Amino acid sequence: MNSPPAKPPQRVPTLTEVIGDLPGAVPAEPAPAQAPPREAEVASDALLAEVWLQESRIAARVIERLQPRIDLLFEHRLREALAPMVARVYNAVAEEARKELAHRLREAVEQAIAEELGRHRQT
Repeated sequence: MNSPPAKPPQRVPTLTEVIGDLPGAVPAEPAPAQAPPREAEVASDALLAEVWLQESRIAARVIERLQPRIDLLFEHRLREALAPMVARVYNAVAEEARKELAHRLREAVEQAIAEELGRHRQT
């Protein structure tokens, strides 16, 4: 008759526990209770989550305190970066406005001269 395979032990005893079972041996102190590995993983995950939460809160506070300085720095850098482009656009618009004004002024003067010449011919 075949016997069913033996199940592996849940826990392997330590040497001091085995020796403590021998006659005349000094009784060993009980081994400290060990948490199953899953509990250790859960505790480790909880600790990591707590550390992450604390770091997130610290980062949020630092950013909140620095936000006014960040805004000023950003505005300064943005103005610095945009200044040449704005100057080019301003110069282009000003030049276009000058040309348009000169054109309109020339038309107005030509029209005024034509009207004046027309009056002198009639007289």
